[in-house]
Amino acid sequence: MTQSDDTEGDDLVPLSAINAYLYCDRRAALRHLDALYVHNEHTRQGDIGHRRADKMGVERRPGVRTERGLWIVSQRLRLYGRADLVEFHKRSKLTGDRRAKGAVPYPVEYKRGRSRRWNNDDVQLCAQALCLEEMLGEPVPAGAVYHALSRKRREVPFSDLLRAETEAAIAGLHALLASHAVPPAVLKPRCRGCSLRGHCLPEAFAHPRRAETLARDLFSAHYSDPQP
Repeated sequence: MTQSDDTEGDDLVPLSAINAYLYCDRRAALRHLDALYVHNEHTRQGDIGHRRADKMGVERRPGVRTERGLWIVSQRLRLYGRADLVEFHKRSKLTGDRRAKGAVPYPVEYKRGRSRRWNNDDVQLCAQALCLEEMLGEPVPAGAVYHALSRKRREVPFSDLLRAETEAAIAGLHALLASHAVPPAVLKPRCRGCSLRGHCLPEAFAHPRRAETLARDLFSAHYSDPQP
């Protein structure tokens, strides 16, 4: 999922922010409140994996129309973004009923790594489904996450539980951004691969004494500089 600031409204939030929020609320705040974004090997590999998905276009094969880089939006959820890929499967082929009309949307999200134990990818994908349902007026029962390292798709059914988790995550994200406050740093194992680690400084702020020492040193350095 990618997005562009050119399409962002006053209160619309990019869909990718949901994933960042569930991974770490401080990271989401630094990215979307302080406009802080830093590349590392993980983000660059992710960008490479998205290159094909980012190419907008339509492909057709028997029973399926595929749209890449499809812009989607939800006014109810105040979200926007560009879906990596959305397949539209002919309802008649899925059901075996030749009289069935229309197509069933099936979003596919590209991810660099293997399947993770956290469900932030599934929630982001479900948010795409909610946008598609609002835009098209059609139910979206399932989608898939494509993991580039394994080159495998993992189907994600959009259950009532996942939909509820997604709505709760979206509400939490909006509340965080509306507060205009960056949450305190909390040192976690997932900090190791974070591109913002050098700016977040979780090791320093995880221990009160270290934080006090760092603040004192910064304060002293600032006021010890010679005046021009």
